[in-house]
Amino acid sequence: MWNVITLDGYFEGKKPWDLSFHDLVWGDELERLSIEQLDSADALIFGEATYKGMASYWSKEKGDIADRMNRIKKYVCSSTLANADWNNTTIIKDAVAEISKLKEKGDGNMFVFGSAILSNSLINEKLFDEYRLCIAPVILGEGRRLFDSGLQRQELNLLEAKQLSTGGVLFRYGRKD
Repeated sequence: MWNVITLDGYFEGKKPWDLSFHDLVWGDELERLSIEQLDSADALIFGEATYKGMASYWSKEKGDIADRMNRIKKYVCSSTLANADWNNTTIIKDAVAEISKLKEKGDGNMFVFGSAILSNSLINEKLFDEYRLCIAPVILGEGRRLFDSGLQRQELNLLEAKQLSTGGVLFRYGRKD
């Protein structure tokens, strides 16, 4: 999992795609991290809403990150999506079963960005090996939380903590089991 969240746990503001708090942490350090993560990945995984937003944005962008985003293998988890037009995208109907198979076959990282509903399903199935979070230095007060109620308890090990020059903090956690 890779997400930017607010100090009070929101990954999105009050309205869909309200990600203005990302500007508080974006800079050279996060740009380098984004490139490193994309270069280490076999694929990106999205829920339907996140996929639509990412496809709309990145398919029009230029630059190093955009080139990687548009080139990399992508999976969109949706039981209703009929087609996926963003380059190199495959639709997955049964996220838990298919992602389990992909994990067994792959040897590189797969990252889930955003996608709170999908992420919560994958958390409960213990399909995330690592959680990478960037905490933006803001209390948003309302919006959409990344970690929803109803999640099963999972203990984690802190793998890394790094302060960014922008005031954000990167955390990497791995599952204890």
